[in-house]
Formats: sequence, C-alpha cells, structure tokens
Amino acid sequence: MSEKLAVDACVVGGGIAGCAAAVALRKAGMTVAVLDRGACGAGASGVNFGGVRQQGRNLHELPLARRSRRIWDTLAATLEQDLEFDVSGHIKLARSEADMAELEQYARDAREYGLELQMLGANRVRSEIPWLGDKVVGASLSPEDGQANPRVVGPAFARLARRLGAEVREHRRVTAARRTERGFAVEAGDLTVESAWLVNSAGVFGGTLASWFGEHAPVEPLMPNMLVTEPLPYFVSRSIGVCGGDVYLRQTGRGNVIFGGGRGWGDAEIARSRPLTDQSLGGMQRTLDLVPALTSAQVIRSWTGIDGQTPDRIPVIGHSSTTPQLVHAFGFSGHGFQLGPVMGEIIAELVTQGRTPTPIEPFAIERFAAEGFAAQTAELTHTEH
Repeated sequence: MSEKLAVDACVVGGGIAGCAAAVALRKAGMTVAVLDRGACGAGASGVNFGGVRQQGRNLHELPLARRSRRIWDTLAATLEQDLEFDVSGHIKLARSEADMAELEQYARDAREYGLELQMLGANRVRSEIPWLGDKVVGASLSPEDGQANPRVVGPAFARLARRLGAEVREHRRVTAARRTERGFAVEAGDLTVESAWLVNSAGVFGGTLASWFGEHAPVEPLMPNMLVTEPLPYFVSRSIGVCGGDVYLRQTGRGNVIFGGGRGWGDAEIARSRPLTDQSLGGMQRTLDLVPALTSAQVIRSWTGIDGQTPDRIPVIGHSSTTPQLVHAFGFSGHGFQLGPVMGEIIAELVTQGRTPTPIEPFAIERFAAEGFAAQTAELTHTEH
C-alpha cells in the first residue's frame, strides 16, 4: 500500500549533515522528513577516520570548520551521547623540506581565518613524539583539533531528530523528485513525500539529484581504505596526518590505533564497498615508516565506505541555480565529518532566512557550469577525514 507524507522540508540523505539539518529545521518550527537509502549515519558519515580537524583544509572551508569546531565542544550534551570527542590536537608531519615549506605557507594563510598553528622543527617534533620514524623533518600542530567516533555521531543526530518530531525513514531509496505546485514530490518506493523545500544532502548521489533539476555537478565515488589494530598501550596522544594525505592515524581511548591510506573498491549504485589488500598493505608500510613502534601490532579489521568527491575537492553548498527552495549540501570529498554539525545550521539558515552569515560562495553549484571550469589540484585538501 502506498503512503503519502506532507512536510515543510524533505531531506534526502541521512548522514550527519542531513540529520543535523533535520534537527535545526525542527527547532525552527518546520515539519521535516529525512529519507536515506540505508541506515542513518551508516554511509560516509560513519565509516571515516573520525578526525575533527581544521588544519589542512582548503582555505575556502576554514570559515565553516571554525564555526563547526565551536559546536563540537557542546555536541555530546546536545545529542545526549558520548561521542568520544577528544581535543587531542592534530599534528601534520613533513617528510621533506618542500613539505615543511608548504606547512609554513599554510600556517600563514590560515592565520587570516583565525586558525593559529604552531610550527614544530625536527628537534621539537621528536621531543613531542619520540616514537616517530626518521623520515619526519618537522610538523605543524593545531591544538584545537581532535577526534571523535564517527560510528555514533550520525545515529545520534538521527535519534535527536526523531525525538524532536522529524519523520526519519531509513532504507528508503529516492528514485525520483520533481517540482509540483506546492513545491516538490519525492518518490521513495511506495512512499511519496510532498514538501515545500527539498534539501539535497545525498552524498555520492547528490549530483544525480541535482541533475533532475537541470544542474550539473560531477561527483565521483571515493572509497578511503581504513584499518584498525588490536588494543595497544596508549602512546599516540595526537591525531596525526602528513603532507600528501597518504597516511593518517589516531589512537582511541580503548587503545586501538586507527589508520588509513589508499583507496578501496566500491559500487555506489548497489551501495557495496570493500577494502583492497594491496592498498591495505601499502597503508601499513607507509604507517610503519612513520611509526615503527607498530611493527608487531595485529590489524584486526579493515573497511571502507562510499563518499562523494567533486573535481575540485570542495563541497556543493547553497541554493539551487535553477529551482527555488532546493538547497544543496553534498560532495564533501572525504573531509565532511568535522563539518557535519555546522551544515545542519547552515542549511536551516538558507531555508528559513534565505542566506547564511558563513561565506559559502566558493561552494556554489554554478561553478561547474562556468566556462573554462578546471578542477583544482587541491594540494591543501586531503582525504584525511
């Protein structure tokens, strides 16, 4: 039997951004439905590294990351959930003098956005992290950054949205959406949602949904290859990344060391992905080059998931260029976990006020239609989550 549901706003995609948007819209007094093809928070929002970092982002993202970082301080209380959020600081390592020059330039640029980074020379970084391998020549430290457990954040937002009265429908794959006299009709199997507003937070399918309304946004699947060790005596006191983004690691309170690097296999259409052995072995070797102390550690699990990546490695955020009352928030390109909480607030501001005080012009979907658009090299934007 078919079902119809009428709401003020329909959110397609139940990741952190989508569920956070549902929370913010409900707090603004709007009725909301969230549709996800799987379980909320089980996609890219739940399988990433768990880095809550500002350092190393594309500079256009820093205003979002700065605002989101303030939310993280009180997020556990808001969600009524232990998120394992730890302000461990984030260290980015340099393995060459060229890397060090890049970190120094980034620190100068980031200061203009209010992000103060501490530069560590070779002696200081080895004093702080004595177990590092000999390939490290320096680093930059972002003391405000940290880590959290991605497996609990998305579901916690979904539960809060439900408590606030949102209709959260899981395992509902959206197959069509169209304009109507009232606004939109969204089809998900035997469910039709009619809404005045439509929020596109559909991840890797964000570009497909945008195309239904005549907009072009190329999004490719991104499958980060992740691994975790057995519990070990605690020694990795910082969240760690490197220039180039091919290694990143952190240690949980239980002692497990989570690390990543390389790409897994995935098929977005059937929502299936798996880590690849050669990528896992390569990630292990690069990690051992940095942390020889892990030589005897047992890897107990590896995994991947499917994120959506744009050619210029920054997301699509903002109003549709073709369709009134359609708002986009997708394509976070492997670094959307930290931004998820603020995206809920920004989406709600766009819906209820028509604009947001946070600068989002660089993320406009129109950039892909501009003549001469070329993908940026995104040297300062890595897939370290």
